Amino acid sequence: MMDICWLCVTLAGIAVYLLTQFIRFIFADADLTLLWAARFGNKPESKLRGKVVWITGASSGIGEELSYQLAALGARLVLSARRENELERVKRTCLERSSLKDEDILVLPLDLLDRASHQEKTAAALKHFGGIDVLINNGGRTQRSLCTEADVDVYQALMELNYLGTVSVTKQVLPHMIRHGSGIIATISSVAGFVGVPLATGYAASKHAVQGFFNSMRTELSDYPNITISTICPGPVISSIVQNAFTEELGKPVATAGDQTHKMSTERCVHLTLVGLANRVKEMWIAEQPFLLFCYLWQYTPTLAWYLTNVLGKKRVENFKSGVDADSAYFSKPKVKTT
Repeated sequence: MMDICWLCVTLAGIAVYLLTQFIRFIFADADLTLLWAARFGNKPESKLRGKVVWITGASSGIGEELSYQLAALGARLVLSARRENELERVKRTCLERSSLKDEDILVLPLDLLDRASHQEKTAAALKHFGGIDVLINNGGRTQRSLCTEADVDVYQALMELNYLGTVSVTKQVLPHMIRHGSGIIATISSVAGFVGVPLATGYAASKHAVQGFFNSMRTELSDYPNITISTICPGPVISSIVQNAFTEELGKPVATAGDQTHKMSTERCVHLTLVGLANRVKEMWIAEQPFLLFCYLWQYTPTLAWYLTNVLGKKRVENFKSGVDADSAYFSKPKVKTT
């Protein structure tokens, strides 16, 4: 009798635990490893204060918010993007929101496509601060176009920018970190780095390439346990990335970016990213439901993931063709384009 009671208590405990985890997952906005680190792990201010952090794509979106939150934590910054005037604006805001001094923030204009300049830019950052503790590869562009309509030049541009530009800067910084035996190389990838995303075939391909590169490089660096290679995979986040997306032709702008308010806030995405870096998490999934669920399905039940992706992907394409925002209209009724 005692054994039966003990078994019932054990089963009830397991049931309560599973139910609790299920409820947590329903409201989760990141993978469970990252959320555990956010609850019980190192705090960003304890690990990133005083560190030299180089951020590419720092003039807008996630890169801009990374700059603000890192400045508030007391990290010293190298801000890079093509638009120097926007970088100066970000620097001014960083100084207003923190106790940093002017010399604690270096504005370093950088074009990811100009790979011949990356050695010189890296040397300038090293000369100014004497070292680089964290590199955050954030620069890049997305895509909004059908594969059948997209020029090959668009795919080449995406690979040159998102993949080769990122690899080039990384290869300049990595030898410095190897010499010092420590550092963090973090790359803002995307859920599209391991999930198929219709209307973004070239973007997804570039992010798949990025993740393949860094996953392979991480293993090569096993003799340097204090060098962390981290890939961050956000889902839909409020950002200017849609406004600047490639379309089917180079130089052709996006017709409309649509409503962005349904997406995760940039502030929350960046906070979770910094938590992950403070705890040296190797891969982070940062997305609200149902996108987070898709990450787990693609990882553990790919057959079901393929089915659901085809169902929702078809809806996404239909709405895109009808002129409805691709990100927000999975469950809305398509509207006919008006001329």
